[in-house]
Amino acid sequence: MPLDEFIINVYCEVCEDYRAVASMPLRQRGFAPALSDEEALTMEIVGTYLAMNQDKQIWSYFHCHWRAWFPRLGARSTFVRQAANLWAIKQCMHRHWLKRLGAGKGAVHLVDGFPVPVCHFRRAHFSQVFRGEATFGYCASKAQTYYGFKAVLLTSGEGVIEDIALFGAHVDERDALVDMDLSATQGMLLGDKGFIRPALKEDLARQGIDLHTPLRSNMKESRPRSFMRRAARARRLVETVIGQLYKRFEIERNRARDLWHLVSRLYRKVAAHTLCVLLNRQLGRPGLHLDGLVSF
Repeated sequence: MPLDEFIINVYCEVCEDYRAVASMPLRQRGFAPALSDEEALTMEIVGTYLAMNQDKQIWSYFHCHWRAWFPRLGARSTFVRQAANLWAIKQCMHRHWLKRLGAGKGAVHLVDGFPVPVCHFRRAHFSQVFRGEATFGYCASKAQTYYGFKAVLLTSGEGVIEDIALFGAHVDERDALVDMDLSATQGMLLGDKGFIRPALKEDLARQGIDLHTPLRSNMKESRPRSFMRRAARARRLVETVIGQLYKRFEIERNRARDLWHLVSRLYRKVAAHTLCVLLNRQLGRPGLHLDGLVSF
């Protein structure tokens, strides 16, 4: 669809679902911002799809190109604060879109972790960003140590993001999975070798979750080869989603300097990805074909 039509569709979806999730007034005192929350959320989601990872970029883009559509757009600092204050609404809207997509009820779920660095490794030892909160961790896929956080992503068997959780970079993925809220997850959970732990598999089994991972070379495999091939193909889907979060949504380039803004921007990218999947479904397109969703 053309870009202007995409903005209109995002705004309509946001307005419809904002009323469903914001049942109580968000502000107990003070003046409401001139720019409505629905307009601010639309700007965030559209800007995120267009690979803008800074609030300043989003504000500047709409101020220069779409000011006629957002006439109440005020100062950049006001927009940045308003966007950060809407972090809980982005989380609620993401969950609401999950229900509309029917995600979470499937028999198969996928899990994987990825690094969220907050500054370059060379500056980590003297940087004051997230001091006392961020830690050092190792990314096996990139074979490098980084400073920041680790995100654990849970998706459906179709690649719809069901949940995301943030931990210190040093936290083991298996321990992070234990701390995640999996109360709504039932059925088979597919992970990589980083989730191998017999005690973890037993704990999840008591919750109705059947964890499956590939085994290491020194471990005996008793499962059928056909099952392992299908599981390996299914696991690639969560890697595709993480790749989209990295390339299109630039989730590792968050430019945040505190947890408030980091969490807000993290949920912004997750919500944008989920809404794009929903729009693709409405258009009869494959959910994860995000590149062709908007024509330029």
